[in-house]
Amino acid sequence: MNPRLILASSSKYRQELLSRLKIPFISISPDLDETPLPGESPEQLATRLAIAKAQYIAQKHPANVVIGADQVASLHGQPLGKPGHAAAAHAQLRQLSGQTITFYSAMAVVLGSQVQSTVVPTHCVFRDLSDAAIARYIAIDQPFDTAGSAKAECLGIALMQSMHSSDPTSIIGLPLIELTRMLAQVGLDPLDETHT
Repeated sequence: MNPRLILASSSKYRQELLSRLKIPFISISPDLDETPLPGESPEQLATRLAIAKAQYIAQKHPANVVIGADQVASLHGQPLGKPGHAAAAHAQLRQLSGQTITFYSAMAVVLGSQVQSTVVPTHCVFRDLSDAAIARYIAIDQPFDTAGSAKAECLGIALMQSMHSSDPTSIIGLPLIELTRMLAQVGLDPLDETHT
């Protein structure tokens, strides 16, 4: 039997998180332009992209429940991009040293014309980071495809002084508390044994 659930992501970290819910699923990566629109806030950008990813896959698989997710990091209301290479990651982490960053983790659950979406923010206070600490971190985690240059699911957790969120899985990019509620709305409650 083919799973009724599709994760519109190629992220192994999101896949690992979703597997905790014990609902069979497959992953399909959407290919979308993630460029921010003029005047779009980080929270609006994350929400738009999460919905767009889910709808893109749902159009090709209309009988399935599709989860879309996106995360945008924000410093003083401005989105932080993915560094792409070591020098840019170093500059970004130097800028974030001692600062409070908000990571907006947006999700959408789409089934046919039904669209649910939510955003769960995580406020991260970065430690005061030396150049040597930044260089060591970058050499180990190579966070070049991660907004804010910090992989909290890996050694990036050591960059943090504190984190505050309503959902501890939010920082990794798939807030499972909210997702559980959203999936139950479309008949995929993880505590209901009929779909496992």
